[in-house]
Amino acid sequence: MNLMLLRNAQVHAPEPLGQQHLLLGGGRILWMGAALSELPATLAVETIDLQGRRLIPGLIDAHVHVTGGGGEAGFRTRVPPLGVSRFTRAGITTVIGLLGTDDVARGPRDLLATVYALREEGLSALAFTGGYHVPPRTLTGSVRGDLVLIEALIGIGEVAISDHRSSQPTLDELLRLAADAHVAGLMTGKAGVLHLHLGDGPRGLELVRRALAQSELPPRVFHPTHVNRRKALFDEALELAAHGCTIDLTAFPVEEGEDAWSAADGLIRFLDSPAPAERITVSSDAGGCLPVFDGDGHVCRMGVGESGALLETLNEVLARGVPLERALPAFTSNPARLLRLAAKGQIRVGADADLVALDATGAAHDVIAGGVVHVRDGHIEHCGTFENAI
Repeated sequence: MNLMLLRNAQVHAPEPLGQQHLLLGGGRILWMGAALSELPATLAVETIDLQGRRLIPGLIDAHVHVTGGGGEAGFRTRVPPLGVSRFTRAGITTVIGLLGTDDVARGPRDLLATVYALREEGLSALAFTGGYHVPPRTLTGSVRGDLVLIEALIGIGEVAISDHRSSQPTLDELLRLAADAHVAGLMTGKAGVLHLHLGDGPRGLELVRRALAQSELPPRVFHPTHVNRRKALFDEALELAAHGCTIDLTAFPVEEGEDAWSAADGLIRFLDSPAPAERITVSSDAGGCLPVFDGDGHVCRMGVGESGALLETLNEVLARGVPLERALPAFTSNPARLLRLAAKGQIRVGADADLVALDATGAAHDVIAGGVVHVRDGHIEHCGTFENAI
């Protein structure tokens, strides 16, 4: 087993623990302490001196189009798949892959294969089964079967509601999906969440409110995302969070004067509200197409979600006076709790050795995923197999 010693880290676990030294091995944190004894030379320990840099858990991005998203304006607008270094250089060590609008040309087999490829490159990767549309595309014939029988699949999503691109699911269809996710979670110990894409439609979160009012399903099953895309939608989401749902902000660009909150604005507003602080997550929509439609439903311009938006959002929130220990859970321990990833999102003995050392600007200076260095001194040390191909 290769051992690695991290010296002189200012640990935020997410709570501040002061200066610590950490011993890593077998992909886990084996020991952590403020005082360090001399280790036997025969152990051949690799040592990295972090020189007082802030050390945080690896970021968890719970909404990533790992196969590439898009396709709303023709086949040429399908976003290419993302290489592993696109994530690690942004401090992301765990991704949850999913399908979006295009769940026809792209399917669950491609999604699962891409997740496995990212794992082989050293990233922690899981996925949601299904996509925008109902009935969802599956591998076993049912979403419950997918979750129970396929280890890498932990929930259903992103199912689109309140969006002109959705299949306009009914309340009964939504309840059936949520029930399958919940029961599969009980059977397997997985997250068992229904990850919901929210569009610009005026119905907002009405279907979710009705589902909670007319069923026995626990609120944690429903995980709506993009809730900061309209200010009124964000207010609806705050109400849901107060009643037990975890809501997800998307770190997409917001123009001045737009009827939306940036992820930084949304996170600060959430933390200043009475809603429980553990009921908020932030994701990037990396690899997803960010289209803008005209009045006739035609795409008039588009962008692409970037993994780096998570660290950018975190640093913006910190620059506006929010303490790191208050902002950090939305990117680490909160998604780990929701997704039942017990070894993720914290720095503690026994947790996975997914760690990010931040430089003075807040960029990822060193990134360790599963105990392996992917970024060292700000330089990418490990690229995907074809990332440098011509």
